[in-house]
Amino acid sequence: MSVALDSSLPALREGAAQAMQKAYAPYSRFRVGAALLTEGGAIVTGCNVENASYPAGICAERAALGSAVAAGHRRFVAVMIVSEAAEPTPPCGMCRQALVEFGSSLQVVSRTTGGSEARWSLAELLPRPFTPSSLQSR
Repeated sequence: MSVALDSSLPALREGAAQAMQKAYAPYSRFRVGAALLTEGGAIVTGCNVENASYPAGICAERAALGSAVAAGHRRFVAVMIVSEAAEPTPPCGMCRQALVEFGSSLQVVSRTTGGSEARWSLAELLPRPFTPSSLQSR
């Protein structure tokens, strides 16, 4: 884990926790906030936004990723996820796939509002990803 990540953890936790408070989760009542740390040190947040047509909703990690990309960021060090779950939750499969587009070395940190925390590399969570190189013709 890089020194930049360790020194940024308090700000990442706070950003993700604040984003979680803004989540729109009237159906699942499972609020999630995410904060992405860019290679340049910026922190970009997102929250889950549910929809009555369930597949139209978006997870916090992908909301943060969309905001970061819209702001011009393409290289990330870590993502912090905060939820009210009993145990730290890793990103769902769709979020793992979206995140790996920007590199499998991303560090994933998940924290509960109760203070439990877990860490993984994205490569651990998605060991054989479909990436842009998978699209190369032979």
